[in-house]
Amino acid sequence: MIQMENSMAYTTEQESFWKGQFGNEYTNRNRGEHLIAANLSLFGKVLGRMQGIQTVLELGANIGLNLKALTRLLPKSKLSALEINEKAAQELKETLPQVDLYISSILQFQPKGQWDLVFTKGLLIHIDPDKLSKVYELMHYCSSRYILMVEYYNPKPTEVVYRGHEGKLFKRDFAGEMLDSFSDLSLVDYGFVYHRDPNFPQDDETWFLMEKK
Repeated sequence: MIQMENSMAYTTEQESFWKGQFGNEYTNRNRGEHLIAANLSLFGKVLGRMQGIQTVLELGANIGLNLKALTRLLPKSKLSALEINEKAAQELKETLPQVDLYISSILQFQPKGQWDLVFTKGLLIHIDPDKLSKVYELMHYCSSRYILMVEYYNPKPTEVVYRGHEGKLFKRDFAGEMLDSFSDLSLVDYGFVYHRDPNFPQDDETWFLMEKK
């Protein structure tokens, strides 16, 4: 199943940035079996802290490198993906035809259901900070049980110049803000993946797993 976004104009420069040429270039750069292997290592650890995962939604899936790992770890689960960049979404659908795909900005996404696990990996860092509360509300609504964030952590909001572009990458305590916003969320576990890991290197990202009760 493929569901296309509506024709509403984007409200942030970040949306246009990732839908356009830079998003295409990102898609071309970030691919390979070594990345899937690293994701298998990461998600294997995180899934060990969960149970009963039958449905999964990734927000900002790109070409599906995370979902390719999850298809091996959760072969019986139903996977869904949201992606703004049409080039990436097309490749995802070609390689993972079983995934329900929504081609949309996260700020325009209108879900009609819930998933056992909702997660982001390197997405929240690229969202307009003024729109984060809306994204948090969406993630909370979409999740029937677990929320996972794998992002660049910083105790205080900080902007980083990203490949020569300003206003496109932000570090902060995303999970802490979620926990402060929703009283029914609790922290299950957290961890760190390191770019110098000798076997499964990734960007220096911190993951936070929360449960909704």
